[in-house]
Amino acid sequence: MSDCQGLGDCDDTRMQRIYEYLDGALTREDITEIKNHLDDCPECTEQYDLECVIRNMVKRSCTEAAPENLKNAILDRIHSIRPVDA
Repeated sequence: MSDCQGLGDCDDTRMQRIYEYLDGALTREDITEIKNHLDDCPECTEQYDLECVIRNMVKRSCTEAAPENLKNAILDRIHSIRPVDA
């Protein structure tokens, strides 16, 4: 395992710091520390890359529109369960 001195030996603390880095919630000094760490730690870089892929997939999924037939099926189901007067 690599040397993760400033980040808690590549544990949950490290991942929390990576999340904060991705969220832009760190100071300049902390950003530099994380960047330097990612340059030297393949384990953390792998986790960082995975988190980037997940975030990109979620972001892309949030911009895609549901097919019209799916929307209609959902609305039909809602109307069949809930009376119109409600």
